[in-house]
Amino acid sequence: MEGQTVKLLFLSEEEMIKAGVLDMSTCLETMEKVFTLVGKGDYLMGGKSLNSHGIKIHFPETSPFPGMPVAGPDRRFMAMVAYLGGEFHVCGEKWYGSNIINPTRGLPRSVLVVVLNDPDTCAPYAFMSANLISAMRTGAMPGLGAKFLAKKDSKSIGIIGAGVISRGSLLSLALACPEATDIKVYDLFPEKSAAFCAEMAKLTGRNVHPVASLEEAVIGSDVVNLAAAGANPPHIKGEWLKPGSLLSLPAGGVLDEGFLVKGADRVVIDCWEMHKAFFEEGEVPLHAPTALTSRYLFEHIDKGEMTEDQITSLGEVVIGKKPGRLNDSERIVYIQGGMPVEDLAWGQTVYKKALEMGIGTELKLWDSAHWM
Repeated sequence: MEGQTVKLLFLSEEEMIKAGVLDMSTCLETMEKVFTLVGKGDYLMGGKSLNSHGIKIHFPETSPFPGMPVAGPDRRFMAMVAYLGGEFHVCGEKWYGSNIINPTRGLPRSVLVVVLNDPDTCAPYAFMSANLISAMRTGAMPGLGAKFLAKKDSKSIGIIGAGVISRGSLLSLALACPEATDIKVYDLFPEKSAAFCAEMAKLTGRNVHPVASLEEAVIGSDVVNLAAAGANPPHIKGEWLKPGSLLSLPAGGVLDEGFLVKGADRVVIDCWEMHKAFFEEGEVPLHAPTALTSRYLFEHIDKGEMTEDQITSLGEVVIGKKPGRLNDSERIVYIQGGMPVEDLAWGQTVYKKALEMGIGTELKLWDSAHWM
């Protein structure tokens, strides 16, 4: 049999931008399609559970080898693999490294790429810059949650953290909450908060303004979104969250002891099966002081204070298996961990647009494989 040529399309970040990677409206629509498939079960991820978030390289605290990386805050490499069905029908991987000191080198904290593969031939057909894929799909998730879980007439949004993920989060929340004109922003660094507000006011057309404290950002807000990185996650006190509010957690945070069983009316999570796999695989010990907010759920279940049927996965809401917001007084906590199926879906969507526009560089693996 004559061998087949294998080619793939390389897309730089500049080319991804031209192809629409920053189009939040389309990204939000894409994430809803993704969670329709997740809710139905038409997806696979890594590990024996088929729900693994990813495989991480753990660095040692010390090493006798001078070139070996050692552990540090937010320092890791991770491979996140998945298959997504439906109209996407794609296998692939997001591969990235993260080092919190990178900004001092003129680099983002994380550097990411996505590879898309044909599920049948296994051949790769796209290799792309993925920092913006990841930022946009992560940012779209608060908006997707708000569509189903926030009050329809939400007027105010509190943004905690003035970084990359908060940019995407606010773009999606502005779409999901069209009446929310008052946007309060808090960051530990006031100059960062001021620059963020100026940028996002132009992009959203809303009154985006800095506030002086975490408490001020939370109190009175209909939607609160926490996306702050660092070794010490912010503590959101339950007494600050008003009746009817939605607390969106695309990043880790500290909550009052027992808040999820005594203070919150409902808990929704992006994919409960993924979070179960994450803990069962031992990535984070049950009672470790980790930034993963879902740890509280496992602690409550472990103590007999909560059962799994009290936890709703977002896909169940999207497909109508379970209800979204029930009334305007519910306080809902919405936890997100990030799924590789999101990266594949948004990467493939942008890839198809790039093909239509004739954007990208074609790379050839071979005309015919040397050894068959």
